[in-house]
Amino acid sequence: MNPRILVAALVAAGLVAAGGYAMYSIGMNAGMKMAAAPAQGSAQGASNERKVLYWHDPMVPGQKFDKPGKSPFMDMDLVPVYADEGSDEGGVAISSRVQQNLGIRTAAATMGEVAPKLEAVGTVAWNERDVALVQARANGFVEKLHVRAPLDAVRKGQALAELYVPEWVAAQEEYLGAKRIGGAGLEVLREGAAQRMRLAGMSDVQIQLVESTGKVHARTTLAAPIDGVVGELAVREGMTVMSGAPMFRINGLATVWVNAEVPESLAALVRPGNAVEARAAAFPGRTFKGKVSAILPEVNAATRTIKARVELANPGGQLVPGMFATVDFAAAASRQVVMVPTEAVIQTGKRTVVVLAQPGEDG
Repeated sequence: MNPRILVAALVAAGLVAAGGYAMYSIGMNAGMKMAAAPAQGSAQGASNERKVLYWHDPMVPGQKFDKPGKSPFMDMDLVPVYADEGSDEGGVAISSRVQQNLGIRTAAATMGEVAPKLEAVGTVAWNERDVALVQARANGFVEKLHVRAPLDAVRKGQALAELYVPEWVAAQEEYLGAKRIGGAGLEVLREGAAQRMRLAGMSDVQIQLVESTGKVHARTTLAAPIDGVVGELAVREGMTVMSGAPMFRINGLATVWVNAEVPESLAALVRPGNAVEARAAAFPGRTFKGKVSAILPEVNAATRTIKARVELANPGGQLVPGMFATVDFAAAASRQVVMVPTEAVIQTGKRTVVVLAQPGEDG
């Protein structure tokens, strides 16, 4: 017969004192009944020849004595424990009537799979791996801005600014002049002129445009290399820019990071590559899927937490930096454990225990 877990369903704080009293009354009643028993038991002991294993106080069943006498704990006689009764280590017998009055019930302990669950709160941030910088390829002047404010949304290929580059004029005129002269012997000259255009900062597409049109193009249009938002805008119309100067910083929104604060004691449950699901208060009922990108090698001394960098898919760019998100980390490998109802678990403050109903007991 499988052991069953004895669940004590005592209700509210008022029953704590009452429960303690009830258990004490049961012990005293049992003790008085058993104390009176030796007089009758002595008459029957000879006939039954029952073997006494030890004597104990029913209120302190864990303490054993090798001879009868008065209990050092209570004003009562020690009670014998017979061999045919079993030792019943640390047990307490409760009649079925008392169990019914107290509302005691039992439930079977079963084996089941349990996996640890971890939930953490974090803040949405830009994905610093999804960033594009737009720089000036040559010295020039900003003639027109198509994007005028930070955090403006842009699409890939969208015009950002128009630059006038004086250095390109001389290089293009040299190339067009060598092309007009023609002749097989001037091929080296034309290649040299094309190389000077590249050194001036012109791309192959711009060089092909000069060659196909036969005209000088001193102005160039800078386009957005990715979809996203303008994180930084470093120029204004009329400004002079130097070659290599950063003009725009574009942050992609296809994915975002969530820096989740994981308690230091639970950091071992989180590993890079683990799948996660996140929820944001701005989108109730919506979940965003992603994975753990990295565990940052730094512990917050004030909160004793470590940051887990989570990368989330962000369809439609709904998640934006600064939002709070709750992250559910995927459970680690599950393991077989003994499962009991939560009501059966008794929290003592120092340990967690359950009461075991032995086979053959009432209830």
